[in-house]
Amino acid sequence: MKLPSFLKGKQLALGKGGSKGTEKATEPPEPKKPAFNFNKLVEDFKTLDPKDPGLWATAPKIVILLALFIILIAAAFFTGWQVQLDELAQKEAEEAKLKEDWLDRKRQAVNLDEHRRQLAEINTGFGELLKQLPNQSEIGDLLVDINKAAQTRGLLVDLFKPGGELAKEFYAEVPITLQLTGSYHDIGSFAGDVAQLPRIVTLNDIDLVGNPKDGSLVMKTTAKTFRYLDEEEMAKRRKSAPAAKAQK
Repeated sequence: MKLPSFLKGKQLALGKGGSKGTEKATEPPEPKKPAFNFNKLVEDFKTLDPKDPGLWATAPKIVILLALFIILIAAAFFTGWQVQLDELAQKEAEEAKLKEDWLDRKRQAVNLDEHRRQLAEINTGFGELLKQLPNQSEIGDLLVDINKAAQTRGLLVDLFKPGGELAKEFYAEVPITLQLTGSYHDIGSFAGDVAQLPRIVTLNDIDLVGNPKDGSLVMKTTAKTFRYLDEEEMAKRRKSAPAAKAQK
């Protein structure tokens, strides 16, 4: 019995579909290939022909190019870039220092009038202090004033010995070794009188020793006064300073 033509087409379609489904069910799944085959890469490197790079496999070419690129970058960094980076850091530090100097000078320029006023006050105060230092001709009168202050208070002057001058930058120290005998009250009054002198006089290294016989005190001290150096003395000191340093 023959089937109609339209049924034959359906039968063929069913038959083919069934056979295909059977084939798909019976075929084993293909194993997944690894993304990177290290063993194959090693084999490719072993078979490389240095004389004919055009026949190299793609993977070795990429690896070698990356290695050459990294080597070039490292060589450029250590041979050229590192020096430039160090120089850049040095220039940046210099720039920061110059900016700080500029800001400092700007602050000084803004406060220039105030600085000038303060300088004038300092010069005035220094001049007043300088007037309290006797010059060379007034040292004798000052020694007389110190001796007179001791005698006025009834102190016995056992020793009054001016020492050698000790020159400083713009002044000289004049030490006077004193030994005075008297009561505690008279010695204290003498110290007060010395402080009231118009010239600067200081009492240093004070040593008080009591006398058990009459209850008096013996004071040993070094009175120091100061005098300023005149222009001629300061000029000589400037000339002698380099020679003194050379001897040291």
